[in-house]
Amino acid sequence: MTIKATCKISRGMAVRMLADVVLMNLALIAALVIRFLILMAMGPEGGMTDPRATLWEFIRAYWHNAPILSLICLAVFACEGFYTYKDSYTSKYKPLIILRAVGLTFLVFGVLTYLFWDLVGLQDIPRGAFLLTAVFCLTFCLSARTWSFLWEKVVRPDRESRIRDGIGSARNVLVIGGAGYIGSALLPKLLAQGCRVRVLDRFLFGYEPIEGIVGHPRLELVDGDFRHVDKVVEAMQGMDAVVHLGAIVGDPASALDEQVTVAVNLTATQMIAQVAKACGVHRFIFASTCSVYGASDELLDEQSRVNPISLYGRTKLAAERGLSRMADAQFTPTIVRFATIYGLSGRTRFDLVVNLLTAMAKVEGKITVHGGDQWRPFVHVDDAALGVATLLKAPLSTIGNQTFNIGSDAQNYTIAQVGELIHEQAFTADLIVADDDIDKRNYRVCFKKAAAELGFQPKWTIEQGIEQVLDAVASGAVGDFRDKQYSNVKYLKESGLIALLRVDDDWSEALLSDEPAEMSAT
Repeated sequence: MTIKATCKISRGMAVRMLADVVLMNLALIAALVIRFLILMAMGPEGGMTDPRATLWEFIRAYWHNAPILSLICLAVFACEGFYTYKDSYTSKYKPLIILRAVGLTFLVFGVLTYLFWDLVGLQDIPRGAFLLTAVFCLTFCLSARTWSFLWEKVVRPDRESRIRDGIGSARNVLVIGGAGYIGSALLPKLLAQGCRVRVLDRFLFGYEPIEGIVGHPRLELVDGDFRHVDKVVEAMQGMDAVVHLGAIVGDPASALDEQVTVAVNLTATQMIAQVAKACGVHRFIFASTCSVYGASDELLDEQSRVNPISLYGRTKLAAERGLSRMADAQFTPTIVRFATIYGLSGRTRFDLVVNLLTAMAKVEGKITVHGGDQWRPFVHVDDAALGVATLLKAPLSTIGNQTFNIGSDAQNYTIAQVGELIHEQAFTADLIVADDDIDKRNYRVCFKKAAAELGFQPKWTIEQGIEQVLDAVASGAVGDFRDKQYSNVKYLKESGLIALLRVDDDWSEALLSDEPAEMSAT
């Protein structure tokens, strides 16, 4: 029977072997240099009559002996298990093993050079330099392995812990959907915080929403569909954090094509999170919505029961559940449930209740409220972006595997109250309250968790947001608010984009329906 023994040198083994050769050579050079300086100081009394000739003797001594000493060092160290981590080498007696290996190296070298020196005609190493080389080699090897031990056991765990906790992290941020309503408000804030920002977006509305920052030295734009894994992998490289804002947003837009909505809002989210996890990204912020609460007469917080009644809310909740399943000690996603957003950003929308009713009041002279008794929480788009920026600065131990409502307790209003607030500023418009209750969603939300744990406080009030929209419409800063560019549902329908987005995705459907809609939030 023939036994074939193979020894494959890994990349790590090769690096450690190279390091030991370098240390051995440094020890020999240091010893020869010190010996030469001592002889220089002693002058003729030390036997140095010609410094230049002595220097060349030392150089030849190094040149002739270094290769043999390096080979013996590698052979002995390998036999002692330095590169294969034998049990004796990894035990508590490791310093003694290193001492024995260095001593054996120089013993073998001394014996071989004594026996075969004349045969190979090598240049002798001064006795004092020989002993110094052994001492330096032992010192260097012990120091290197002590530092390696400290790095593995102390420095690297502490560094990784600091990264996970957010100290010095989130400097490189990928914003998916960064040219949208919230994204165009978020990007300037991240750049102001000193972040390097990469945007993955299809730029359906061109670059106009972010035209004020295009060309910024720390902003990189990647034009691509976030449903395509190759684009996501490309965009994910070198990132510390991911903010996923991309989605088909809003109940009317999501209802246009259920299959597309599920693929974009759910399947793509799962894929993006898997890529982030594989790339070692610890911070993953997912934009969800308070629409997951559905209809309730209670004041709801992050632990309240959720009961989405629209496809949009259901896909967002299903995506939340998927992220929770993927979470572990290294991948700790954060869920952000935004209140209903209002106000202006780079890509302003007028398919949202405050903006829409305000524009109608200014242009059409009427404010039509349907139902009116439904409660909604509200937040300005600039404050929504501030909430995300705040999360990126917070310790990961605070936000990891957590859900945060982003909004304001003071901005829980009924739709009728919103109409009245608009009427107070656009008092010439007629306030019309229709009996038909088109939108069944009804929820008031508590935002104390974000305030207490993040120190997040919105800067805008809904009255200020109404004034902002009125001024923009009156000044012509925004065009016709009824144009498709200001409405997700109109743009998808009238541009024909919804047809281009249609895909088959049975797995997404299974995820969406694998649990009852009404459940406790995690």
